[in-house]
Amino acid sequence: MDIADTRRARLRLWFTSRTLPATEKSYLSQLMTGRASFGERAARRLERDYGMDLGYLDSPVESGEESLAMSLPEQPPVIQIQRFDTGGAMGHGIELRDQPGVIETLRVSNEWLSKNLKNYTAVKNLVVVTGFGDSMRPMFNPGDPLIADIGVKAVEFDAIYFFRVGTEGFIKRLQRIPTEQGLLIRAKSENVSYDTWDITPKMDFEVFGRILKVWRSEDF
Repeated sequence: MDIADTRRARLRLWFTSRTLPATEKSYLSQLMTGRASFGERAARRLERDYGMDLGYLDSPVESGEESLAMSLPEQPPVIQIQRFDTGGAMGHGIELRDQPGVIETLRVSNEWLSKNLKNYTAVKNLVVVTGFGDSMRPMFNPGDPLIADIGVKAVEFDAIYFFRVGTEGFIKRLQRIPTEQGLLIRAKSENVSYDTWDITPKMDFEVFGRILKVWRSEDF
């Protein structure tokens, strides 16, 4: 077998004796099944990150191990995108106004993830947020599911963000505006009934993440 096949077989053998979160299994599954490139850089990074001996993934698989490695299941795991915890990280809760209950988790396949979500920092950083308030209508309604990337902690470009000011949570389009006094961040709603407002340096402001995908429900 070539070096990539050797690495896949070695990873399958290592994988059988480990219990890993579903978010980590997703990427490893892509490597083991050939859906992701298993080059030199990826191999060395895995060895470093998971405490393997240097070169472990390149070591030949013995004949007795090969049949075991090839027999391991290769189906992509179900990925659970958990809800954002509104109280744990800061030590106190945040208020999400007009939120009609919460969506606890989204279960998606690896194929769905690869085809429907782009440009996220890591699978483990994906969370589900239940839509609240009507300021972002018609983009989404209260109670609709949203997926956010909590690996994004700063407003580096104009986009829709999940953030807080004080103890109140918001989902708004944040726009970077240069001024003579420095960079200004302006919060804009989709609902034209709401005014725009500015986030000033004196405000207790924290970015939770960037919104990647929203669904808009309709009643029939």
